[in-house]
Amino acid sequence: MYVLRHSYLPLALLLAASAAAQPNFEEQIAVTEVTSQQLGEGLHVLFGVGGAIAASIGDQGVLIVDDQFPGMVPKIRAKVRELGGGDIDFAINTHFHFDHADGNLVLGPEGTWLVSQENSREKLTGDNVINLVNQTIDQPAYPDDALPSITFERHMRFHFNGEPIDLLHFGPAHTEGDAAVVFRGHNAVHMGDVFNNAGYPFIDADNGGSLAGIIAFCQGVLEEIDANTVVVPGHGAIADSAALEDYVSMLSTIHDRIAALITSGASLEQVVAARPTAEWDEERGDPASFLNRSYTSMTR
Repeated sequence: MYVLRHSYLPLALLLAASAAAQPNFEEQIAVTEVTSQQLGEGLHVLFGVGGAIAASIGDQGVLIVDDQFPGMVPKIRAKVRELGGGDIDFAINTHFHFDHADGNLVLGPEGTWLVSQENSREKLTGDNVINLVNQTIDQPAYPDDALPSITFERHMRFHFNGEPIDLLHFGPAHTEGDAAVVFRGHNAVHMGDVFNNAGYPFIDADNGGSLAGIIAFCQGVLEEIDANTVVVPGHGAIADSAALEDYVSMLSTIHDRIAALITSGASLEQVVAARPTAEWDEERGDPASFLNRSYTSMTR
């Protein structure tokens, strides 16, 4: 569906857009300003078009988690400077999807060190198709200078701006290459799209994602944090560990209901008709894509 490299909406909005009535992607990027929320001294969350960005700003420089779109990078850079930072030294991709990683196309050539889980880098080296159910998005391979040059398998640690920053991977979840980023000194974690606080999660079942994997990944993160941890989702409002626990409980219940239906021989249409998400639909929205991708991931 997409042709121009920069013509994107954040994934949460793409899920809500019909193929027959797509908004003007460039226009949204052009009119959206970056806002910020402070989590602590030197740590902020930036909101624009695409995934939420965590920004560590201090004496050693600037490290961000996710970088949205090329058209948003000048606005991100301006907000970082407003908050007391300079050039962006490191940009971590929580996964390979365009609304979190396309800023690489600007930052990489400018000299920012790009970081990701190994599987995400591998995905970025080739052409990808993201199936949103109501439409598909073709994400072209990134050029060499926009690829992460630092990768990890399960765990790596930065010592930056006075705190340890842990990058953790607990197996395929939203995609096959997700990373959670834990700011130990601030007791905060960026979850990427493994935790969607703006609706049901999108499961990229064609690129390694699964409902069971999202649950397991979140459980792994919960073992690394505590009751006072600030939890930054890929999309939606900043939350806490209790909200993440509720999210896991919801997804686990839905998973068990779908699994029981599949065991009984139910088709996707029958699973949708059984409404296994009913009590959360008012808060989370239309479950159609979520159920489709969950069912797909559970029947492969």
